[in-house]
Amino acid sequence: MLEVEKPISAESLVQEVVLHYPETVLVFVRHGLQCVGCDISPFHTIADSAREHAVALEPLLSALNTAAAGQKPA
Repeated sequence: MLEVEKPISAESLVQEVVLHYPETVLVFVRHGLQCVGCDISPFHTIADSAREHAVALEPLLSALNTAAAGQKPA
């Protein structure tokens, strides 16, 4: 079975994700990440932000990709 590549990865920059997928802003906020308006968002990856704020990376990535695909979270 082929694995479908997700548009948002751990190495994606927060600011780029928010600019390309504005629907992800609520995902960041719901996970306690206020980095969408942070001065460091152009330089921080999703992994950096998750680590800095003690947020589990895989559930965050899953929720971000779900939002980016235009789907409602489960």
